[in-house]
Amino acid sequence: MAKSRTLLIVLFFLSGTGLADDQEQKLGVTLDLTYVSRYIWRGMDIYPQHHSATQPSIDIDLYGTGFGLNVWSSMANRSGFEEDKEMDYTVYYNNTIFEDEVYATNYNVGWTYYTYPNLPPKAADMQELIATFCWPKFLPAGLVPHYTIVCTWPSASHSDVSDDGGWLHMFGLCWELPITPWLPGTKEQTVELSAEATYNDNAYGPQVNHGWSHAVFGVSTGIGLGDNLTFKPGFYYQSSLGNSSKIKDQYWVSLGLEYKF
Repeated sequence: MAKSRTLLIVLFFLSGTGLADDQEQKLGVTLDLTYVSRYIWRGMDIYPQHHSATQPSIDIDLYGTGFGLNVWSSMANRSGFEEDKEMDYTVYYNNTIFEDEVYATNYNVGWTYYTYPNLPPKAADMQELIATFCWPKFLPAGLVPHYTIVCTWPSASHSDVSDDGGWLHMFGLCWELPITPWLPGTKEQTVELSAEATYNDNAYGPQVNHGWSHAVFGVSTGIGLGDNLTFKPGFYYQSSLGNSSKIKDQYWVSLGLEYKF
């Protein structure tokens, strides 16, 4: 845990010295506070029996370089889940290649350290490398395919989650549909429709079956409230694709507030 914090501090220091020489770019900060009626993550219900969660985060764009830092947390909205409080730290880089071609590719690569402050590191801490690729010009009518690959492993040796390491492959499609703005004075608004299927390659232990584990379908939008503040409601439905004891059919809503400065 100390190593991850040191890495974040060093990266942030470097961003404020060497990267700050580019006077045309500014440090971008996005604050987000989201309520979810259920915390469903990679197919699994993290707070069983349908309990809701509050999930704040801060994202720092390092002067438009493509590098960024993110700190994200989840807390159940009831007692009894104190040990499941989660803090995640991510370092990432995003960019575009083949920008002028029909196969233009947006990509994001990152490393995440998953921690549970009320538990010892050997109990649940995990790390992962993740890369996401999407192709905004490849299909007609605004359909955008994307693919994500994840490699996850326990952070500590002889961990309680030593069997949870593995790979995930996620294949998805999204479509942004322009609609009439819901609030007067708003110039534009879109509704995003999304679908994603996950192939689990031995990640998260024997209770999650190897193979196609689940699919998630979603609809969401962003409503500008002025002064860089956006309200983001969403609805999601998950369909289990196997008979895993950890992954079941689920649905949930999310209500988020995002502020950029």
